[in-house]
Amino acid sequence: MYLLELGGEDDAFAAREAASAATDVSVVAPGLATARGVTERVRGLAYTHRASELLGRTDPDVASARALLDAATIERSGSVAVRARDVRGSTDIDTQTAERELGQVLVDRGFTVDLEAPDHVLQAAFASDLCALGWLAVESVRDFGTRQPTDRPFFQPGSMDPLLARALANVAGARPGRLIVDPMCGTGGVLAEAGLVGADVLGLDAQTKMARGAARNLSHLLDGSTPDGLPEPGRYHTAQGDATALPLPADGADAVVFDAPYGRQSKIANRDLDSLVAGALAEARRVAPRAVVVADRSWADAASDAGWTVTDRFERRVHRSLTRYVLVLERTG
Repeated sequence: MYLLELGGEDDAFAAREAASAATDVSVVAPGLATARGVTERVRGLAYTHRASELLGRTDPDVASARALLDAATIERSGSVAVRARDVRGSTDIDTQTAERELGQVLVDRGFTVDLEAPDHVLQAAFASDLCALGWLAVESVRDFGTRQPTDRPFFQPGSMDPLLARALANVAGARPGRLIVDPMCGTGGVLAEAGLVGADVLGLDAQTKMARGAARNLSHLLDGSTPDGLPEPGRYHTAQGDATALPLPADGADAVVFDAPYGRQSKIANRDLDSLVAGALAEARRVAPRAVVVADRSWADAASDAGWTVTDRFERRVHRSLTRYVLVLERTG
């Protein structure tokens, strides 16, 4: 069993993303989840910071954590460091005291302390309802701050932040050997994040300007060096195109992801928004078995009408006047 330390404020969404890299994910406390198994794809998660081999759970206080560690069977040796966290500031734990006391238990059991390059790291996560101890197994690569939309060669207002874009790509199943399609790619944010975890990506946009700008961004982000622990970036291609008539055969992609135009009065290429999204949903179902749709309203009814099964839905508040709705769609039957 593994302990997952979640990021963001929406644990259900974080757990759904984590399920792309772990099995049997279950939220056990605000900011914490367990999983039966994990893969190296945890390194590419946006809303999971790290996964640890779960040693045990107890009450959220230092004395209980110390008693748990004292009684645990530990089949390890060498040097250690202890990292304690007050998850989301939900306890009054003094993390330095926790690290010192848990470290002393390990020293008494024959370990040496090495805070710079330890052989093993013990994670102690204190949440409102419990404390969980675990041996660090894998951490996600936290380089999202280097890819802010305003720092890219091509920027447009309203561009999606890389954390959400990465999570959407992961929920869609982005990984090496898979093709992710964004038929309304805009500046290419979701494509970039899918490419950075190894997927091949195809982007189309009704505006030639956007397709060309997305290509510039993808070249900037995917043609460089690979972050430690992540696979080689996937191949990419963008073009001007129609989201309702994709240049792909049936089942030609592994997933479709798109951020639908916002505003009920939006018109794209002289087409009203309802017919555009309905057509895009139908076409996505033709070319892929899964889709992830983001918008400023729920398109669940339109997705069902197009033959999709809505497996998950989330609401993510951006600010007072904008809530993003996320639908995860599977093709059944």
